[in-house]
Amino acid sequence: MAETSNQMSIPQRLSNLISWMLVADLGVVLLSLGWFLVAVLGRSMNLDLGLDLWYSLWNPLILPALSVLMAGAIASGIVSWISQRLNAKADRS
Repeated sequence: MAETSNQMSIPQRLSNLISWMLVADLGVVLLSLGWFLVAVLGRSMNLDLGLDLWYSLWNPLILPALSVLMAGAIASGIVSWISQRLNAKADRS
């Protein structure tokens, strides 16, 4: 029985959920990078654009977001590699 797009399996749903979470995490990382660049530029022009606040958010927010993004990218690569190997074995059988 073929699956329709409305009836995805649980692993496919989980994979899609993880993918969307990583996209949102990438958005947080890119926004924090933009904030950092603007704040550093402001500091060079003696403007307070939140660099101290950015530093205070480094450990509780930005560093975990970077870690999740890197772990997700590594896990995605490993899962892709394993599925390719399993598909290659299935094709040979």
